[in-house]
Amino acid sequence: MHDQPKYADGFANLGYVNPAAPKGGTLRLAVLGSFDSVNPFIIKGAPVAGAREYVYETLLARTYDEPFSLYGLIAESVDTPEDRSSVTFQLRPEARFADGKPITPDDVLFSWKLLKEKGRPNHRGYYSKVVKAEKVGERGVKFTFDGADREMPLIMGLMPVLPSHALTPESFEKTSFDKPVASGPYVVEDIEPGASITYRKNPGWWGRDLPVNRGQYNFERIRIDYYRDRTTMMEAFRKGLFDVLGDSDPIDAVRWADSFDFPAVENGLVKKLAFDLGVPAPMSALAFNTRREVFADRRVREALTEVFDFEWLNKMLYRGLYARTESFFDRSELSSHGRAATEAESALLAPYAAELAPGILDGTFSQPQTDASGTNREGRKRAIQLLDEAGYELRDGRMVSKATGAPLSFEMICVSREQERLLLAYAHALAQIGVEGRVRMIDSAQFQRRATSFDFDLMQTTWASSLSPGNEQSFRWSSASAKQDGSFNYAGVESKGADAMIAAMLSAKTRAEFVAAVRALDRVLLSGRYAIPLYYAPKQWIAAWAQLRQPPVSTLYGARLETWWAEPSKSAAKGAGTAEGEH
Repeated sequence: MHDQPKYADGFANLGYVNPAAPKGGTLRLAVLGSFDSVNPFIIKGAPVAGAREYVYETLLARTYDEPFSLYGLIAESVDTPEDRSSVTFQLRPEARFADGKPITPDDVLFSWKLLKEKGRPNHRGYYSKVVKAEKVGERGVKFTFDGADREMPLIMGLMPVLPSHALTPESFEKTSFDKPVASGPYVVEDIEPGASITYRKNPGWWGRDLPVNRGQYNFERIRIDYYRDRTTMMEAFRKGLFDVLGDSDPIDAVRWADSFDFPAVENGLVKKLAFDLGVPAPMSALAFNTRREVFADRRVREALTEVFDFEWLNKMLYRGLYARTESFFDRSELSSHGRAATEAESALLAPYAAELAPGILDGTFSQPQTDASGTNREGRKRAIQLLDEAGYELRDGRMVSKATGAPLSFEMICVSREQERLLLAYAHALAQIGVEGRVRMIDSAQFQRRATSFDFDLMQTTWASSLSPGNEQSFRWSSASAKQDGSFNYAGVESKGADAMIAAMLSAKTRAEFVAAVRALDRVLLSGRYAIPLYYAPKQWIAAWAQLRQPPVSTLYGARLETWWAEPSKSAAKGAGTAEGEH
């Protein structure tokens, strides 16, 4: 995206793999919740885990030891002019779908049109920036773009390629359990609707010897089981019913501190692994739905943020193991926290000064801090003052509108016991200033539906970021996405400042220009108080049964399971007996 790629022409393999990793065995994973579709590209339904990663391929492949670089996968070459106004891909003649059909330019054009018209809102948004798509020669495809978005050639490189011979627009839109036809390393072997899915290595996978794939996708099978709650899932892990805990469902601090005292850990059969991370910390937060009148006033959102006592919650609920999130790009050079705005940032933000919070430009802005005693008197005082300015007052112990007498009350939805515990503690703190926060736990399918349609007042969510944020920021923060069901703009952000910073980020030609634009976006979002930032783990915590092996070098994103493998002497045995008997 910026500067030069890490790997030169003719590289043998990526630096974070073991190119000689043994093949075979079964990797068994676990996910919370349920699923009702195998199609990961539509808004309908809850898609199954793993299909996007294991079954489908893209024109180019991303590496995870660089901010944002792509290398040839289905496409063997890429041509783009200096202004990146277009991109041309030449397809590999050997590229094949799992049914043996060759991947052609017609499939690429079909995929672009299908996803632009029928795909998820992010796909529709990205691919609508193509003003012309055409076949060039026998194996070439050219896309021409409509504006100054320098990320678009890379976005198109990450477009999944779907088989035009096995799909129609009508069949594509339906949620189903039909086994998909694609070109990736795995095919779907078995589906138990809502309960589990098994992927099997495609023995005829065309891309197995590409340098970008060498040392990856080493397991013969990958099985993913679904669990209704974390307690049951943890017990299943203890019994050896699955192999890895903490990748797709991160280990929380309490489990990391207290839940690994069973014999398999003591005997070395289960290992606790901690991996360094080089990407921004995810923004885990309590998102205010500003479409709701109760949260329309920024002063109300700031007041409710003052009541949230992170230091006490971290001590009482999480053993003090978490760090407070202070930025949408925390733990990276993209964060604005503790940094005064540069001249470039100040120039970008000058037209939007009215949107900025005090202290945001000089780097002194931060989330409220307490002494962890649980009293938070100063925070409550500031909250009551802000609510007074916003038109509320205390009457008989209840915070009500001065004008109407209506109580300040809202619902907080959650999907797990861990979320419920956090929200109940927050509700108790809210009650101390007369605010009613009602906690309601719902199942994962309902939670997904309500999040997708913005049918909530407040909910916990997470926005993850890379070192090269791009078009996905439009899908999270742009004014257009606020009105688009299925977007990740859960907070309903409609900010001219955010729109302008996203545009500056996408048009940046140098890393310095890019960093300035991202930090400026961070300052706008923090100023808006659209969410209460929560916390992040200092490392990636994973527990794994000891027959699994990892490369000696991890990535900027920590461990990547596609680079792991099973110890050969145990991989065959694991496929033969019961989990408890094996361990």
